Amino acid sequence: MPIGNKNSKIAGLGTHHIAVQTVDYEASLKFYTEVMGMSEVVGFENQGRRAVILDIGDGSHMELFEPIPGTQPSNDATGNVVFHFALQTTDIEQALERVRAAGMEITVELTTVQMGPLNISLAFFKGPSGEVVEYIQVNN
Repeated sequence: MPIGNKNSKIAGLGTHHIAVQTVDYEASLKFYTEVMGMSEVVGFENQGRRAVILDIGDGSHMELFEPIPGTQPSNDATGNVVFHFALQTTDIEQALERVRAAGMEITVELTTVQMGPLNISLAFFKGPSGEVVEYIQVNN
């Protein structure tokens, strides 16, 4: 996890985006833009449903999709293929308070753990579609 490590097998490999099929597209778009501060890069239609790519702020992106027509995705994170995704921050306390103030369920309160030589603060919450999001901060 140290910043600056390079992948020696695949040149330029990194995270481009995280895709989330939303339960409520409008609620998710509002949460990720207004609460999380992400900005819209492009909105588009994909097989009859709205989608948007959001700039997370560090060069990576999140892609939100409306549910597949005629279906309702589950907001039970235990049934999703994506177990959770982690977003790095340099002010985890402020970031956690923003999602708490927005009414998101905090599933793991802020804690600090030692992972080998790394001292890490982390917390987990559920996003508007039940997706599990981890905040992580690498401490010096």
